[in-house]
Amino acid sequence: MRHLACLIAACAVCFAADEKPAPSLTIYNQNFAVVRQDIPLDLKAGTTSVRMTDITMHLEPDSVILRDPAGKHPVQVLEQNYRADPVSESLLLSFYEGKTIDFLVQRGDKQEVIPGKIIRSGYVPLNFMATNRYGQQIPYSQGTEQPIIEIEGKVRFGLPGTPIFPALTDDTILKPTLQWLLTSDKPGPLRAEFSYVTGGLTWEADYNIVAPEKGDAVDLVGWVTMDNQSGKAFENARIKLMAGDVNKIQPAQGYAFKAMADAVSVNGRMEVPVTEKAFDEYHLYTLARPTTLHDRETKQVEFVRAANVLTKQLYIYDGAKIDSNRYNGWNWETIRNNAEYGTESNPKIWVMREFANSEANRLGMPLPKGRVRFYRRNDDGQIEFTGENVIDHTPRDETLRIYTGNAFDLTGERRRTDFKLDTRGQKLDETFEIKVRNHRKETAEVRVVEHLYRWINWDVLAHSDSFNKTDSKTIEFPVTIAPDEEKVITYTAHYTW
Repeated sequence: MRHLACLIAACAVCFAADEKPAPSLTIYNQNFAVVRQDIPLDLKAGTTSVRMTDITMHLEPDSVILRDPAGKHPVQVLEQNYRADPVSESLLLSFYEGKTIDFLVQRGDKQEVIPGKIIRSGYVPLNFMATNRYGQQIPYSQGTEQPIIEIEGKVRFGLPGTPIFPALTDDTILKPTLQWLLTSDKPGPLRAEFSYVTGGLTWEADYNIVAPEKGDAVDLVGWVTMDNQSGKAFENARIKLMAGDVNKIQPAQGYAFKAMADAVSVNGRMEVPVTEKAFDEYHLYTLARPTTLHDRETKQVEFVRAANVLTKQLYIYDGAKIDSNRYNGWNWETIRNNAEYGTESNPKIWVMREFANSEANRLGMPLPKGRVRFYRRNDDGQIEFTGENVIDHTPRDETLRIYTGNAFDLTGERRRTDFKLDTRGQKLDETFEIKVRNHRKETAEVRVVEHLYRWINWDVLAHSDSFNKTDSKTIEFPVTIAPDEEKVITYTAHYTW
C-alpha cells in the first residue's frame, strides 16, 4: 500500500494497520454516526499530500473535519478528493474498454487463453453520494449490464471466461479513499483529529419484561443493539449512543443503574456497562468499556436491569369499529348527519401493560425508543411470550401504557338502540348499549371507552354507570365483571350545534 501511495505523490503519507489509534463513535438511532479518530501526520513546510483509506463506505465527504485538537498547529485543507469505487472486475474492464485483453476459457477438460476486445464493460460505478444528492436519477450500486466482448471478429454478450488484466493502474484503489492536499506554516509531526458523518451505522433499544406466574411485579432488562453495515470495522472503539429526534437531512427516499449496581454487588463486583446523561435536547448513553464492532456485525450490550417493577395489566374495550377507508376525508358535519357512522361493533378487548418510569418504581431513567417484549412465567417454571410493542423515547417520571394483544376470554358487544336527529332544532340524541362478558375464572376490571364523535358540543343525558371524561371527545366507564358474568352499560349522548 505504501508503494501505491508513493506513485501518487512522493510526499504522501500512509498509515499502517498497527499505527491505527482507537476510534470513537457516536451512533444515532437514525441510521448514521459520527466517527472520530486521531491520525498521525508528518507535515512538510508548505504542502503535504496525504492518502487516507481507513474510512467507511458511506462517508459524507462534506462533513469531514481535520484539525489539531490542541489548537497549536493550524492545518488547512487546500483540496480534498473522495474516491468510493474500489477495484472490481467490472471496474477493471472499464479501464480497458476499446482494448484487447486475454481471457482464460474452459474448453472441454482444458483451459485456453484467448484474446478478446472489450466493446462495453457493463460497469456502473458505485454512487453513494450521487444517489444521496440526486436521488434515483443516479444508480446506487453497480449495475448488471452485460459486457460486450469481440472474439475472432464476432461479438458476444457476457464474458467468455475469466479476464486476465495486464496490471493495476495508478488510478486503482482497493478501498474507499480520501486524498488531502494540506498546507501548514511549520513542519513537524502532528496528532490530528479526524471526524466525519457516515451512514451504515445505527442502534436501537430492546426491552424484555418477565412477569411471574401470578402477580404484576416484573423484571425488566434492556439491551442496546448496534448494527454496523458501514464497510469498516472499528477496533477497541469508544462508543456513545445518541437518543432523541435529531434533525438529519436524509437521502430522497439514572436510578435503574443504581438498582442494577445494588443487585450486582450481592453477587460480586461488576461495572455498570452503560451510563446515561442529558446532552443538549437529547440523551447520550456511553458504553463503559471499549469494544470492537466488526463490519456486518450486530452487537448487543445490556444497559438497564431492574427487578420488582410494579406494573398494572389493563383491559380496554373500545367498541366503536370505524372503517377509516370508507370515511376517509369526512368532515364533522357529514359525520354528524350520517346515521350509520360508528354503528359497527368491535368485539376485541385490548390487553395493555402500564407502569411508571420513576425512581419509586425502581426505574427513573430516560428510556430510548425500542421494542418491548413481554413474557410470563408458567407453572412449570418456563417463560412464555405474551406480546410485544414499540415505545417512543420516554422521559423519567412518565407513565408507559403498552398494547400487547387482545384478551381471549373477554369479549365485548356494542350496539346503538336509539337515534334522533333534529336538523331544524340543531340537536341529536344517540343511545348505545354496551355488553362486556367475562369468561375467565377471575374477576376482570375493564375500562369501556366511548368516543363522542358526532359534534364538539355534547352532554350525557342518561347513563347506567358512572364515567370519567378523559378528554373533550372521550368518556370512560370503569367496570368490574365477576367470572362468567356479563356487564351491560347504557348511555345517551345529546349533541347541539
